[in-house]
Amino acid sequence: MKQIPNIFTLLNLVFGCIAIVMIMQPGDAIVTLDNGGSTLVVLPERIGLGCLFIFAAAVIDFLDGFMARLMKASSEMGRQLDSLSDVVSFGVAPGMILFQLLRMGFAREENGLDVSLWFLLPAFLFSAAVAWRLAKFNITSQVTTFRGVPSPAAGLLVASFPLIIKYSTYEGLGAWFINPWILYAVIIVVGYLMVSNLRFLSLKFTDYSFKRNLVKYVLLGASVACIVFLGWLSVPVIFILYLLSSALSREETVVLPSSYNTTHDVTV
Repeated sequence: MKQIPNIFTLLNLVFGCIAIVMIMQPGDAIVTLDNGGSTLVVLPERIGLGCLFIFAAAVIDFLDGFMARLMKASSEMGRQLDSLSDVVSFGVAPGMILFQLLRMGFAREENGLDVSLWFLLPAFLFSAAVAWRLAKFNITSQVTTFRGVPSPAAGLLVASFPLIIKYSTYEGLGAWFINPWILYAVIIVVGYLMVSNLRFLSLKFTDYSFKRNLVKYVLLGASVACIVFLGWLSVPVIFILYLLSSALSREETVVLPSSYNTTHDVTV
């Protein structure tokens, strides 16, 4: 019974692996017309499905912590499994998404299909930042607030991009999410926020009093409203709201030594 939370954690890993397979599969050829003629863009047909598996991995990442607390089955092995699984689901898989989006972005330019691999490799700086952030978290557990943006939040941000491109009803919005310079900016800014020592809000409740959790309740309410009215575009909007809420929050960080057993108790 004590291994059930670890099984959930491994399911997170499996979902991340499935996401990578889906993201990297070849797919439909899309022709975009411009003043100079036409440009061929290869869009992986299952990249959207891969993104959904990343969101499913985030749900499992939450449930393994819930199960561990419910069954009182925290362990150091579970802690390590959690971080290793998160590297795949929220680091490698989103890095693959960024790789594909960069490729699509350059494909729209003249001779873009022959773009050098060096222009695509920055996508994996995001994956490296996730690995760094998770290793840093394992050394020192941060309970009431985080130092650095949590890796699932960053991974879900990137996973939302193809879904916005595919389902957005806002004309021209999709082009922003395959613009190489915007993607480079996302990699640099979000990567820095993950490895930084800046303080970010944890959505774990130590109590449910309105006064002490005002910022969290406002953030949750605003997030629900964004999801209802914006669809997948709500994900980057909620991410920005999270950053702003963290800046407004006065909650202090409680740092515990790495020997303290907090396995699965927080979402990294």
